[in-house]
Amino acid sequence: MKRVYVLSILTLLSLNSFISPKPKPNKQPNIILIFIDDMGWADFSSFGNKDAQTPNFDQMASEGISFEQFYVNSPICSPSRVAISTGTYPQRWNITSYLDNRAQNQKRGMASWLDPKAPMLARRLQEAGYATGHFGKWHMGGQRDVTDAPQITSYGFDESLTNFEGLGAKLLPLTKDETGKVGRIWQDAEILGEPVTWMQRSEITTGFIDEAIQFIDKAENKEQPFYVNIWPDDVHSPYWPPFEDYGLAKEAGKRGLYLAVLEAMDQQFGKLFDYIKSNPELSENTLILICSDNGPELGAGQAGNLKGYKTHLYEGGIRSSLIVWGASYLDEKAIGSRNKESVFSAIDMMPSLLEFTGLQPEKKSVLDGENMIETILGKSTASRKAPIFYSRPPDRKNYYGIENLPDLAVRDGNWKLLCDYDGGRPELYQIVNDPGEKHNLAETYPDIVKKLTDKVVSWYQSMPVLDENTSNNKMVLSL
Repeated sequence: MKRVYVLSILTLLSLNSFISPKPKPNKQPNIILIFIDDMGWADFSSFGNKDAQTPNFDQMASEGISFEQFYVNSPICSPSRVAISTGTYPQRWNITSYLDNRAQNQKRGMASWLDPKAPMLARRLQEAGYATGHFGKWHMGGQRDVTDAPQITSYGFDESLTNFEGLGAKLLPLTKDETGKVGRIWQDAEILGEPVTWMQRSEITTGFIDEAIQFIDKAENKEQPFYVNIWPDDVHSPYWPPFEDYGLAKEAGKRGLYLAVLEAMDQQFGKLFDYIKSNPELSENTLILICSDNGPELGAGQAGNLKGYKTHLYEGGIRSSLIVWGASYLDEKAIGSRNKESVFSAIDMMPSLLEFTGLQPEKKSVLDGENMIETILGKSTASRKAPIFYSRPPDRKNYYGIENLPDLAVRDGNWKLLCDYDGGRPELYQIVNDPGEKHNLAETYPDIVKKLTDKVVSWYQSMPVLDENTSNNKMVLSL
């Protein structure tokens, strides 16, 4: 009996080790940030798209966590990219709309590129020994006639490959219509750096992914953790799906072209996801985050029941679907779930991911974001504590058929307020119950209106402005 007892204990110990959760990797985690251009909140089929299928992104959602109340920090590309890269409001760096040519930037009171002294997630990780790579759209400096902006590698990246809105090596888009006619888009972008490779726009995301995979392979061979941006611009107009799909999609109009491009993008990302999942070392040690930089263009993507589009401070312009994947790091009970309650934003990514990697922000750096890593990993449903503030792009007062758009917005708890720069024309919404912003409660709750207008106006007035007497990128505080 004694021998049987010992064998039973050994058997139990063996079974216990078999059913115990897998231990977390001992290596520093790898991070991949996928930041899609102009995709609507409801464009993944897992978020409600009935007109197109995105099976590869949907699979990532089923193996990860989907977040319904994640916000980016601008309704337009360049400032949104600044926010997620720096953990700060883009207004701090005078990038409040898309970066254009030098004269247009100056006319709108904007810098022509992100100050390289800004705190950068990539730089902080690079300093800690990470391999850092950027593959895809940049649009934080170096576009049109702005040829003297810093290189992307000046911001903490070891390698970069971009498109026509950044300095350095790039992939530039060819087009092919239903007749087989080949054209070029943004040919002048060759002045923004070499080497230049021309390839079909419908295949450029694969080009970025191939380069990212090569970069990851090199990091793995060196046993070096990596941080990689993959920022595709497929679903930003003009829409050029694969040649074999172009004619039929064109017949369905702008929406048809958009959906064809969306599905093609999903197929291309399948290669990246399969590559990560097929390698046990990568699969167990990589966190992938997937979201959009702002809302959709009118007539193309969709934001479900959310009001507004790209450039608007309404929910459709600033709320993004977010998928987080990485089974070794996520709370097991949260895998495959949808988080409908936690409110946080892109500026929270930097402090959260630094905490995730065991790092601290740069000394004396200003951060507007909060550490939300427990929520991101499904271990909590907490929301950020501070409000999320917005100012509209200065060149978008009237857009997409809406005249006299609000200038400012704030999301604070269950409330959302929009108003003008002076606090006038307030719109107040109980945003949890009214995500479509249909019922303006400003007259019903004047005390809340006063509280929130004071907050958002004060925030906006505290942001830096360009000094007209200095160079285009030097800033002074507005007193």
